[in-house]
Amino acid sequence: MTAPAEVAPLGATADAAAMDDDGLTPTQRRAARAAARAAARAVAPERSPEFSHLSLAALRSYRRALAEEEERVSYWRRILQARLDLIQAGQQVLAADVEHLRPVLTGERVRGGRTALVTVVPSVADDMPLVPNLQLLWDREVGPDDEVGRVRLEAELSDVEAELSAYRTALHRRMDNATTELIARYREDPRRCLDALPLTSAKLPRPRQGS
Repeated sequence: MTAPAEVAPLGATADAAAMDDDGLTPTQRRAARAAARAAARAVAPERSPEFSHLSLAALRSYRRALAEEEERVSYWRRILQARLDLIQAGQQVLAADVEHLRPVLTGERVRGGRTALVTVVPSVADDMPLVPNLQLLWDREVGPDDEVGRVRLEAELSDVEAELSAYRTALHRRMDNATTELIARYREDPRRCLDALPLTSAKLPRPRQGS
């Protein structure tokens, strides 16, 4: 009698079918990435010379400024994405919306944040991409019958959205670096963590009797 062939578990068969060029299954790759992240967390963060000129208070302020700039960039991207959606649907932006959002997209407001951040920690190479002229693009009007103009504006909006995404990625990278620097300083002197707490002179409530 012929021995019955062994049947591999369903999960193992699926993993084998999905094996990539590196010889690892998706499950093995996820485990490897998790192990790499755990190993990275185990390495103590080191101080960076790019922040050596900043006090702890200035470093915290710089990181807050990065977070605020990231929120603004996300808002600008949503505005441009809405404009792009309207153009692709063949609709026009209401004149009231154009006037309402024009002050938000002025050159001073858009490029001022990047200038301030680069002043605190100078940019190296293409570390911080330039911010495009959003107001000029926002004010651009295309007639309902101007198909060439519509296609051109749609392409320009897509390009600018990609530029803002690159700028946002640079902000995230700078935030990560600033966070690593803060952690390194706190490890050197854990008491400095208390400086960021909103301590008040209010007395703590007395515990209830019998508790």
